Amino acid sequence: MSDTDATPPAAREPAGENRAPARTWFLNRRRRDLEGPVEPIDEELPRGIRLAGAWSWRLLVVGAVIAVVIFLVIQLRLIIIPLLIAVLISALLVPFVDLLVRHRWPRWLAIVAAMLAVIVVVGGLLYLAIWQVAREGSALSEQSVTAFNDFRAWLTTGPLGLTERQITDGLNQIVSSLQQDGQVFITGALSLGSTLGHVLTGVLLALFSTLFILIDGKTIWNWIVRIFPKGARAAVDGAGQAGWMTLRNFVKVQILVASIDALGIGLGAFFLGLPLVIPISVLVFLGSFIPVVGAVVTGALAVFVALVYNGWVTAVIMLAVVLLVQQIEGHVLQPLIMGTAVKVHPLAVVLAVAAGSLLAGIPGALFAVPFVAVLNVMVHYVSSGAWRTRPPGGYAGPPTAIWQTVPQVVRRSRG
Repeated sequence: MSDTDATPPAAREPAGENRAPARTWFLNRRRRDLEGPVEPIDEELPRGIRLAGAWSWRLLVVGAVIAVVIFLVIQLRLIIIPLLIAVLISALLVPFVDLLVRHRWPRWLAIVAAMLAVIVVVGGLLYLAIWQVAREGSALSEQSVTAFNDFRAWLTTGPLGLTERQITDGLNQIVSSLQQDGQVFITGALSLGSTLGHVLTGVLLALFSTLFILIDGKTIWNWIVRIFPKGARAAVDGAGQAGWMTLRNFVKVQILVASIDALGIGLGAFFLGLPLVIPISVLVFLGSFIPVVGAVVTGALAVFVALVYNGWVTAVIMLAVVLLVQQIEGHVLQPLIMGTAVKVHPLAVVLAVAAGSLLAGIPGALFAVPFVAVLNVMVHYVSSGAWRTRPPGGYAGPPTAIWQTVPQVVRRSRG
């Protein structure tokens, strides 16, 4: 302690000055003598505890933001799901539109041709599937009843040796369970009208969103980039473009994989003489967009049809065909085709599909893999620092954009 600190302010100040600082000095000196030197709490904690605390509250904030985003997505699912479907369709149609434009097609005509092609292909597949189901639905129901009676007879005469009373009691228990849970089915039947309305609204919203993304997608993206601070726009723009290219590759490759799955299982059903070949192929094609489990679940329909119509031998052969197609997809198509387009580990695919299905059901399982793939590429782009060498962009939209809410100031020249 220096002599200056040891001397009270009253002894250093001239006479007649305010003596209040002297009282404060004596009180502070007394407290310091009793308590000892005061040190910050952070300096008394181990460095590991301080790092863990700093990481903990930041992770809690990030987790809270993610939870809020997921909650909003679930609440707005009737809007988010059609919009995401529109983004996937646009990722498929943008290269087709650009190809037509390079061949001197007017852009509006190229967009109309692309939209009509999607509607015709999807509508044609659904029409063929519904037409064949309607034509052979009665035969399928009759075969199902016959197969059920044969199965019931096998239960009584087979190795199980069940009696008719035991089978009847089991069926009665199943019927009573369905009656107890009948309120769920009644509620679902009552909400059928609203569900159809939601589906129709979602289809229209997806079509309109796809149309406007094809017409003005770049301008919409530039407007989104301009929301971010100027220092982050290059990173956001570069990451978005990298994610968009990954999404385009994913959609093209997934359509190829789904087509191969549908063709393999459909041909197997055709050569085994099964009915409903077209509906089975369409369902397998649509189900293949859910990796790992989609084609297996839809392929189970082919196994069921084979069991009902041609017996258990044909059903076992059909099951072998489904498993063979899945093995070819998992060990040949996914590593060679999908692996070059989407850099996602198979374990990450399985976990993403499981998490997506738990959070949002079938839509969550459908969008889980493209979301993880795009997010992976965007994070790698930002962390690589490649955006630092990008030239600054204007990211300006046209003056007539409907989302430009700030009025422009028009200066009139004085005459």
